[in-house]
Amino acid sequence: MNHTVIAVRSLQAVAITVGLALFLWSTGLPSMVRFAEADSILSASDTISDSAPSLAANHTIVFTTPNGLSIGGTIAVTFPTAGGEFVMGSVIEDDVDILVGGQSSTTVSGAATAGDWGVDITGGVITFETPTGSGVASSTEITILIGDHAVTSGTGSNQITNPSGTGSIGIEIGGTMQDSGQVRVAIVDTVTVSASVDTSLTFTVSGTSNGTSVNGSPTTTSTSTTATTLPFETLVVGASETLAHDISVATNASNGFTVTTQISGPLASTLGDTIDGFINGSDTNTPSAWQGPSGTLADTDTYGHWGITSDDPTAGRSSEFTSDTWVAASTSPIVIMGHNAPADGISASSTARIGYQIEISALQEASDDYSTTLRYIATPTF
Repeated sequence: MNHTVIAVRSLQAVAITVGLALFLWSTGLPSMVRFAEADSILSASDTISDSAPSLAANHTIVFTTPNGLSIGGTIAVTFPTAGGEFVMGSVIEDDVDILVGGQSSTTVSGAATAGDWGVDITGGVITFETPTGSGVASSTEITILIGDHAVTSGTGSNQITNPSGTGSIGIEIGGTMQDSGQVRVAIVDTVTVSASVDTSLTFTVSGTSNGTSVNGSPTTTSTSTTATTLPFETLVVGASETLAHDISVATNASNGFTVTTQISGPLASTLGDTIDGFINGSDTNTPSAWQGPSGTLADTDTYGHWGITSDDPTAGRSSEFTSDTWVAASTSPIVIMGHNAPADGISASSTARIGYQIEISALQEASDDYSTTLRYIATPTF
């Protein structure tokens, strides 16, 4: 008898349940009742500023929360810190920002207020609590900045130190919000990139044509020159004569280059007579305005002289050339051009015009074979 009663009651319960279900279905009530479901965060990533082991790095964490957050809801970012993984160091509230839905700034503080997100940093967990006056709508993108690129509520100065070992490490995102998930970063050894570049130097000497101007001198060149000749030809008493060379330097020397010129000996004849160095045989190395020889009888140094000028303005000389200033040609190197960086052989810092001027008085000894040898030397500094 008891078994029969229990069976009847069971059938009654089933009938009631089926009947209730049919009623709810027929009235459409199931569509009116929604149950909260946890989802995975979407489009989640963590971009770090340095992936090398044991180095401090910024973290930029971006994700979308499908369900959003209600007021008082929290987002917790958990960095694994056990066993030589991340080291939080001195990261504080000033070192973190949270940007909501594309905002450019959102203030944070130690505790949530009507307008501020609250931030708590305990061990490897950074927890954000919504402002007391607002939550976060569903399908909202969240950006979290951790490091010295956080600038909204104080300027960040501290970063999280990467694990000492290499590999892929997960960072959990959760909290009391309905959504959760994980981002990962890869810690990899730095890569040493090496290469070699051959040194290069191209030094060019070119002749100039008749009538070429030289560093502001009122005397233009009297005849053409070649890369290997300076033919002053027959000199006229009391009239200065000018010749020139154009030089250029191309080099990849990091510290630039210097160009010097020097002569093998005096501009002399086979009889031993000389056309002396500017001024009146004094062999000055201080650039001075051109002047003719004084032609003092019995003072052979004053019978005739010659000198050098350069239109390069930054050759690194102790005394720089200015317009129409000259020094004596010398058996010691004279700096005529220079630059402190690589040169392309084309620009103003890579080219110069070098002028040579000669003038004699009526006392200069006659000869048709005055000559000397001149040498240019380009020295790059790598």
